[in-house]
Amino acid sequence: QLQLVESGGGLVQPGGSLRLSCAVSGITLRYDIIGWFRQAPGKEREGVSCINLSDSSTYSTDSVKGRFTIPKHNAENTVYLQMNSLKPEDTAVYYCAVYRWRTYHSSACPMGGEFYDYWGQGTQVTVSS
Repeated sequence: QLQLVESGGGLVQPGGSLRLSCAVSGITLRYDIIGWFRQAPGKEREGVSCINLSDSSTYSTDSVKGRFTIPKHNAENTVYLQMNSLKPEDTAVYYCAVYRWRTYHSSACPMGGEFYDYWGQGTQVTVSS
């Protein structure tokens, strides 16, 4: 049974950093796309960053470009989201999700949640002084 478990959230001051982890069990990650999403209270879920594990290409939404990165994947079953220069508006529940691929592909990873097949339970990130 495929499961995703996020961890690493917490309370951080503005300008601080956090690294979120997404541990995947039940499959071996190889060609899949991993997406990071967030949802703030009263707001719709939005895509934040994603990585295509086939070619390690990544994409981040404009609001986090230059601040959030997905480190290169090293054949582990855990994917990370490194978040630097955090702002209060980054406060949200962060989710990881898997878009399953079973063969190599160079597709751009999508930011729409409808593409993703499996989701974690989320981890809270609060940016506040």
